[in-house]
Amino acid sequence: IGHALSYVFFDVLRRYLEYQGHRVHQVQNFTDIEDRIIEVAQRDGTSIGELANHYIERFLNEIDELGVQRAHDYPRATEYIDHMIEIIQDLIAKNNAYVVDGDVYFRVRNFKDYGHLSRRPIEDMRAGSRIEIDVRKEDPMDFALWKSSKDGEPAWATPWGPGRPGWHIECTAMSMSLLGNQIDIHGGGQDVIFPHHENEIAQSEIYTGDSPFVRFWVHNGLLQLPDNNGEKMTRHTGNFISCRDDLDAHSADTLRMYFF
Repeated sequence: IGHALSYVFFDVLRRYLEYQGHRVHQVQNFTDIEDRIIEVAQRDGTSIGELANHYIERFLNEIDELGVQRAHDYPRATEYIDHMIEIIQDLIAKNNAYVVDGDVYFRVRNFKDYGHLSRRPIEDMRAGSRIEIDVRKEDPMDFALWKSSKDGEPAWATPWGPGRPGWHIECTAMSMSLLGNQIDIHGGGQDVIFPHHENEIAQSEIYTGDSPFVRFWVHNGLLQLPDNNGEKMTRHTGNFISCRDDLDAHSADTLRMYFF
């Protein structure tokens, strides 16, 4: 239900904007290629496509029950690989990205406004706080645009070798394909301000030369249960309540009011 809160939040924002007379074109992406999906698909003996379809169907059924309007577009990352490769090629050509053993990294320090969104100077950021630092990188803060393929993983051909996209480049390619180089509102939970949205800004504005990539950033707070000692709900700790269980126990209107 921590995730459900975010979708309900943006549903209310969209409804209010439309109530005020604005035309809203809402795009919500599905990341259907990443480490966890590959791991589970291999464990369960299925394809990443079949696994993604299963969870997308479950997700859509649950947001329908919550009274969340469907977005106008639901792009999937794997449908925009060609555009991602095109963007990465441009960043390499402009010396804003570099190749190491088939991986491609973005040169963070080439973007002078890095850290503006999270209001932290680059020196105060902790590279490797979520993943182990890769010693092959020129700078610990540089992030992956493309990952070289491993045995048994899905892979796409590129000029620098077969592999798959990094997390951040997916959103730039999908949003630009559907909404253009600049968009009015972009958002998500507070936990993706850094590094995800910070990285999106850097790669997007370096690629297009247009600023700002996003006019208004909107982030929802994170749901905390009263008896949770102030900790956010996460799958890793097991301290969460599933949306399905809560919908079976309470009405959608009750849940929407609880979230707010």
